[in-house]
Amino acid sequence: MIDKIAESVASALADVRDGSTVLIGGFGTAGIPAELIDGLIAQGARDLTVVNNNAGNGDTGLAALLATGRVRKIICSFPRQVDSHVFDGLYRSGKIELEIVPQGNLAERMRAAGAGIGAFFCPTAYGTELAKGKETREINGKQYVLEYPIQGDVALVKAERGDRWGNLTYRMSARNFGPVMAMAARRTIASVHEVVELGTLDPEAIVTPGIFVSKIVKIDRVATQAAGFKKAA
Repeated sequence: MIDKIAESVASALADVRDGSTVLIGGFGTAGIPAELIDGLIAQGARDLTVVNNNAGNGDTGLAALLATGRVRKIICSFPRQVDSHVFDGLYRSGKIELEIVPQGNLAERMRAAGAGIGAFFCPTAYGTELAKGKETREINGKQYVLEYPIQGDVALVKAERGDRWGNLTYRMSARNFGPVMAMAARRTIASVHEVVELGTLDPEAIVTPGIFVSKIVKIDRVATQAAGFKKAA
């Protein structure tokens, strides 16, 4: 019987290895799998490459992971915000590497990994520092830059509902990078607020099919909200 429900966050993350590339969902604070990030901190994996839309906010979530000093490199679109002081301090002191990727390219590079595409040409960043050292080509009179897929060893995503096969649905903007990251990783771990019986999810509404998901962990919504209020205070 297929049952991808993990007993705990710790058990779901137990196999994350040092040196892994970890894709972490979220757009700013929307859709951040905070409990999974906290679990990764507790798990202790080191020398990580993290892929996210930005480089952490405040002192919690992704910023807290960066603060442990166990992230070697971050690949993101927006490394600087008013509250990205953790990343800023690490970068200025030479303690973390940074690869900036335009947001559309970031999503497409992960989608390409999931779709088995070897590389693709994209016009974004042509003629800028971000294209330095990359192959370029003129196609139909327009200049393009060759981009390669980003594949993760593990993806951490936040979903709304899931079943024991790992089928997932998301809540509004919390969806963001979750689906493409789930496709692009060798293993995907998803937090959900509700575990439902097989057949409950409308097949037409399933965004991430269970074939892309390794484990799901149920996270109590009330506890999550309480923790958020406590951190905000």
